[in-house]
Amino acid sequence: MGKYRCTICGYIYTPAEGDSTQGVAPGTAFEDLPDGWTCPVCGAPKSDFVAEG
Repeated sequence: MGKYRCTICGYIYTPAEGDSTQGVAPGTAFEDLPDGWTCPVCGAPKSDFVAEG
């Protein structure tokens, strides 16, 4: 599971950590995030994220 970076603010979504601010459990792949999930820092949608090498 790779990391994904928000192109707006630079936040890194790390699947191993999940997103406790929105109830996303650790181990949740980026592709499995709910459609309405947004960046916890700036509110950008999933479409504004890019895969990090």
